[in-house]
Amino acid sequence: MQEIVPGIWHWTARHPRIGIEVSSYFLPAERVVIDPIAPPDGLDWLDEHDPPTDVLLTNRHHYRSSAEFAERFGATVHCVREGLHEFEDGVRHVEPFDVGDVLPGGIVVHSVGAICPDETALHITARRALAVADGAVRFDADGPLMFVPDQFMSEPEATKEGLRESYRRLATLDFDHLLLAHGAPIVGTGREALATFAV
Repeated sequence: MQEIVPGIWHWTARHPRIGIEVSSYFLPAERVVIDPIAPPDGLDWLDEHDPPTDVLLTNRHHYRSSAEFAERFGATVHCVREGLHEFEDGVRHVEPFDVGDVLPGGIVVHSVGAICPDETALHITARRALAVADGAVRFDADGPLMFVPDQFMSEPEATKEGLRESYRRLATLDFDHLLLAHGAPIVGTGREALATFAV
């Protein structure tokens, strides 16, 4: 667990299904976790802070360890309405939100789309950060933003152009830090990195 900037903690853990390291974030003041996977040492660390009351998903695929957070802390899991079909089994309970909503912690929902209908970005205004889902990744901790491999897109070129268009719009928001679900966050220059990537 690393506090990358005041009020934002980041960690990675290996995703048991896809077999790669993925990123998660905890905002103690807001009592929110974003795209959580259980830290390698478990959830005890979170007991030392005000535990999270809410779990926010940037898309439906990032449920990850949300059930553990819900059971341990009584947290409510939130997913954009377009992704609710993922949870029709009735086993995993999520609360829907819509683009434009203000979520717990004053976090504002923005649409991304392109790669899937429920791809969203979460603007964490109090922390000057933007969390994104699967459209932009970093395979190297110090490397540039990249698209996910073409094999994960039904129409790669059209999808990439749609993502660029969304990211150009998002790069007009006021933020400094870009929180990636896949790869290390970009601290301080996240907005500039997203704008460059979207050209």
